[in-house]
Amino acid sequence: MTFRKLAAAALLVPALALASCSGGDGAAEGASDPSADGDGATLRIGTSGTLPSWASEDAHVGHTLFPYQAPYDSLIRRDENGELQPMLATSWEYDETRTALTLELRDDVTFSDGAAFDADAVKANLEHFQQDALRQASQLAALDSVEVVDAATVVLHLTDPDPAFEFNLSQAAGLMASPDSVGTPEADTVPVGSGPYVMSESETVAGTQVVFTAREDYWAPELQEFERVEFRILDETSARLNALQSGQIDVTILDATTIDQAEGAGFEIVDDYQVDWHGLILMDRDGDLNPALGDVNVRQAINYAVDREALVEQNERGHGTATAQPFGPESGAYVEELDERYPHDPEKARELLAEAGYADGVTISVPLVPGWDAMHAALRQQLSEANITLESVPAQMANIFGDIGQQKLEIFYFNFFQSEPWVNVQQLLAENTLYNPFETADPELTALIEELQAAPDGDSIAQEINEYVVENAWFVPLYRLDQVVAYDSDAIDVVKQPQQAFPSMYNFTPAA
Repeated sequence: MTFRKLAAAALLVPALALASCSGGDGAAEGASDPSADGDGATLRIGTSGTLPSWASEDAHVGHTLFPYQAPYDSLIRRDENGELQPMLATSWEYDETRTALTLELRDDVTFSDGAAFDADAVKANLEHFQQDALRQASQLAALDSVEVVDAATVVLHLTDPDPAFEFNLSQAAGLMASPDSVGTPEADTVPVGSGPYVMSESETVAGTQVVFTAREDYWAPELQEFERVEFRILDETSARLNALQSGQIDVTILDATTIDQAEGAGFEIVDDYQVDWHGLILMDRDGDLNPALGDVNVRQAINYAVDREALVEQNERGHGTATAQPFGPESGAYVEELDERYPHDPEKARELLAEAGYADGVTISVPLVPGWDAMHAALRQQLSEANITLESVPAQMANIFGDIGQQKLEIFYFNFFQSEPWVNVQQLLAENTLYNPFETADPELTALIEELQAAPDGDSIAQEINEYVVENAWFVPLYRLDQVVAYDSDAIDVVKQPQQAFPSMYNFTPAA
């Protein structure tokens, strides 16, 4: 996997203003009139940060996938029930070995630069994604080659069956960009897709707002509900709540500190649901950077040292569920008793450190990205009681994934996507995945992963995988977080999306 240098324009910049800039001549070809006084509705979304880039191969999953759905269509669309539906691919079918997937493609679609969508475009996108994907390269790890049969037919040849491959084609890997845009520096700042909206460059201000306007004659008008889509970049939760209350945005992600205030002000909250787990990935399990982390006793000690229930109350005001496992209740891998595998026990943690030869304690280093200060402070205090020193090193989110891939980080604190077992295996456990950068492997786990690949519906196998990674302390899960998406029901209607912290772009409609 290669990690492309991030475009300078995509770095985080303080959000200084919310007001829209005046219109001009910079809207992309095929866009409707970018004037805010148009007849159609506007969707205004408060986001928590700037994307690393707008290039399709840099897309992520969950709550960071939806912005890319404005300029890009995907080969397969995942609907509001979590079911896979045709999009740019009208149908798809495996051969008997499940290593050749034939896609039939739409023949009436163009990109916003006028280029035609066809099988050659699919080949160019998938091959480039394999080479240059920033965060989700594992989604196409099984892809061996792309065969162009004719303009409307491609066959994707896999090295081995991949139970999540069709799902992945509804995610980052399935986003299609114009072949003339793929791999160019310009794609980082101006996306060129076949999607329902095109970027209005004259109204987009780096670090403050990104504006899209509706494409004329878009091929799927039922998925194009708005004339304008505006992303207002507001790093602080309080700023997003203020913008919602003052009518400057229609929908945003909040947190436990603001949910009561939002509800009290009359805003609707998308039904509580838990998508992500918060916690630490102990990536350096072989001790390449920090020898202490190569000892399972040390990794288990970190798990015993944290007080999960206290963190839920202190940091989330009770809006979460303490857990010690990385698989959620809606997955077949969930094992209820694993939630209690590591009760808070600093004395037990110190005993395990002593057994590992670290009676004087250990020090671990973790990058501190903006927004996680309170959690780092709480973890530093808890871990110190077990003789574990947590060094928080200031970092920028835009650089994190490159640093992970280049094996520069021992551990990482973040919120992680909970999905179907095989998807999570690809995200977190496989040797070629981003969150296993040191390619930690064990024959027992490898055998279980191979069994799951052959029988992806085998819940018992998935549960064994879960038990293995919990017992070997690959992670320090803390809690499953209640997602808080607040919106103005007088302006828009929203339908939640399974396994996503923020709904898909297609789940928003103007209020009736």
